[in-house]
Amino acid sequence: MALYDFASIENIPGIQARAAFTTDSRAVFKESKDTNPIRIDDKMEYMPWGADNQMPYEILKLIENDETLSTCQMFNAEIVYGDGLRYNTDAASAEVKAQVEDFLLSNDLSSYYLGVCQDMKHFAFCVSVIILNGDNSRIIRLIRKEACYCRFAPADKNGDIPYVLFANWREASFSRNKVEKIPLLSVSAPWADLAVRMGQKMDVGGNKKQPTKEHKFAILTRIPTPDSTYYPIPYYAALFKGKWYNIKQLIGIAKESKLKNTAPIKYHIEISNKYWESIFKNEGITDRIKKMQRVVEEKKKILDFLSGVENAGKVWFSCFYQTPDKQEVHDVVINKIDTEKEGGDWASDIAEAINIICFTMRVHSNLVGSVPGKSQSNNSGSDKRELYTIAQALQKPYHDLLFIVHRIIIRYNGWKGVRPECPFIQLTTLDEKRDAKQVSIDDNE
Repeated sequence: MALYDFASIENIPGIQARAAFTTDSRAVFKESKDTNPIRIDDKMEYMPWGADNQMPYEILKLIENDETLSTCQMFNAEIVYGDGLRYNTDAASAEVKAQVEDFLLSNDLSSYYLGVCQDMKHFAFCVSVIILNGDNSRIIRLIRKEACYCRFAPADKNGDIPYVLFANWREASFSRNKVEKIPLLSVSAPWADLAVRMGQKMDVGGNKKQPTKEHKFAILTRIPTPDSTYYPIPYYAALFKGKWYNIKQLIGIAKESKLKNTAPIKYHIEISNKYWESIFKNEGITDRIKKMQRVVEEKKKILDFLSGVENAGKVWFSCFYQTPDKQEVHDVVINKIDTEKEGGDWASDIAEAINIICFTMRVHSNLVGSVPGKSQSNNSGSDKRELYTIAQALQKPYHDLLFIVHRIIIRYNGWKGVRPECPFIQLTTLDEKRDAKQVSIDDNE
């Protein structure tokens, strides 16, 4: 359902008012049934990401639809990036320094690192691919595979995921030759697994295998979550499961409608995507144009229900189900909006919604300048410097996880005296006569 956008603002016939149709953001993380592997052919199958395999694209759409949320996500990725990933060769020999320089010139490390930082902040995992030379004696390439296009194979009896599939899963159907199958190194011990595959080390059974002929391997870096699943649910999912994301969206719609039209938005109609899916399925509608025509028809029925005094006392029936904790989840919810608030009176509400979003994203609003209004409190320069330093210090776990790939590359290539590092950028005071300086956790200062 990621191809359709059901949000719109409609006039209610017979009365001077409008209704806003939106989709329920909470539904993006819900599963309508148990997730089972999907088979592509006899040698490939994968675990879908969400019930319809479209969850990452729905998440991206929700993020891109909100100015504050998209800005916070980019800010968080840039904070992890810090002063950039580099290979420290201060203690290395001249020969090793030359090899490292050749590797860095052959790989766009800056683009790779910023990309995996964004994947980690958006989806709580990232996938890196290492490519070896012809005789498997050296790792020569490092590539990022965008997380939203990666799908994992079902785990084997030992709990290991054997391979990753990379494809454009937005397409309704695709052929086998459009899917890239990449062997995945053990998630818990990637270096040991690579050494075993290369015949450099014995496996857990004490057996030494023949070196593999594969030259390409994927390495999964993921944030450990309390609920271990194939695709971790990021911490900010609480924002979509709660109310404030939808509230902020609704305020923007209401203000736009008030500016463009004299008629205020009186009703907010929130409809789950599954409601539309059930209509299409029950009526056997598969054509895209006919689906959108059916959406317009259904919206008209709801608007006719809301219009005119002749509908007073009538009842609207809608489907709902109960979650395991006995909470009712409705497919259609009609909310009446208080139309007394107009124009600037929404400023306090929008500021509150923005603060909730920034809090959930762990970004202080003063660092991204997202809180509107001239009367808002503003931190001093010293406070902002401390907030920026704290934000970067909290990225230490992400650096430790992201460095695993590079420690494997350095170890496999035999680069003694080389280590990965990502210095912080520390903003300075005026008395130091410079705007910023690099700070590494290995500094002796």
